[in-house]
Amino acid sequence: MLRTIFTIGLFAVLGVVALNLLFGIFSVVVGLALWLFWIALKIALVGLIIYFVIRVVSPDTARRMRERWSGSSL
Repeated sequence: MLRTIFTIGLFAVLGVVALNLLFGIFSVVVGLALWLFWIALKIALVGLIIYFVIRVVSPDTARRMRERWSGSSL
């Protein structure tokens, strides 16, 4: 009976350690994904600002850029 109690306790401790390890790794992965998303968002915003400046200064260049990357518009 004592051996059964110790076995259950050992499996409970191993389960807690495994969950702690799993969620520790998971939090690192989520943090890395959020950091990469934040960097991509900054780059996209800078590109958007540059495109709008080009669109105001030179609409023909903006039209050629739009056609180059998204095809000709109707």
